[in-house]
Amino acid sequence: MCDPLPLTGERTVPGIPEENYWFRRHEIAYLAIVDRYAGTSVFEAGSGEGYGAAMLADGGASVTALDYDESAVAHVRAAYPKVTMLHGNLAELPLDDASVDAVVNFQVIEHLWDQPQFLREVARILRPGGELAISTPNRVTFSPGRDTPLNPFHTRELNSAELVELLEEAGFEVTEKLGVYHGARLAELDRRHGGSFIDAQIERSLAGEPWPEELSNDVAAVAAQDFDLRADEPDSLDLFFYARKPGA
Repeated sequence: MCDPLPLTGERTVPGIPEENYWFRRHEIAYLAIVDRYAGTSVFEAGSGEGYGAAMLADGGASVTALDYDESAVAHVRAAYPKVTMLHGNLAELPLDDASVDAVVNFQVIEHLWDQPQFLREVARILRPGGELAISTPNRVTFSPGRDTPLNPFHTRELNSAELVELLEEAGFEVTEKLGVYHGARLAELDRRHGGSFIDAQIERSLAGEPWPEELSNDVAAVAAQDFDLRADEPDSLDLFFYARKPGA
């Protein structure tokens, strides 16, 4: 067993009860692609703690992952031996041209200073006809009414049209636009916690005080299946798109 990565606010990690809502909201995206990419070569650009890359590898994909954080790289190598882990910069990917079938980039592009350069690199390493699966917080709902992201680790958040524009400028064809939403159980938790289950968590975190027992228990009990993944509309929580590199 290796030590867990610390919770910094820049990435989500499994196994922390107070972080469970955000972890499960990330996890739903990986669950959506495990079967889709079984038997293919997958590159995860920005793997963080590595649990997602490990899910894909356990599902039958050949997975190479990359992260800029050296502690994350060391953690993935120790914790998830099925994943080939690289250290590097997403602006200059250390892979050959047309070398992978799929690229996964979940909850990462909002952290990058040069988003167009990153997407050009993704297009370069994908084989013709290869696919990018990408998710990112929807700026409309994540930082409503703001040009500057609320999260200090985010450089530029995107709405649906902005993400489409970036992908198309990099040469991709956007083939499916989905969004992450609260399902029925989370909608009930929204009502139970003053209209927003998310705001209730944020307010308690900012207060720096122990969480009420009811809130703690509700957060710890969230499952990935409590989120819905369906056609994107303006009020989605996260954007989840598939984009194809033209070719055979």
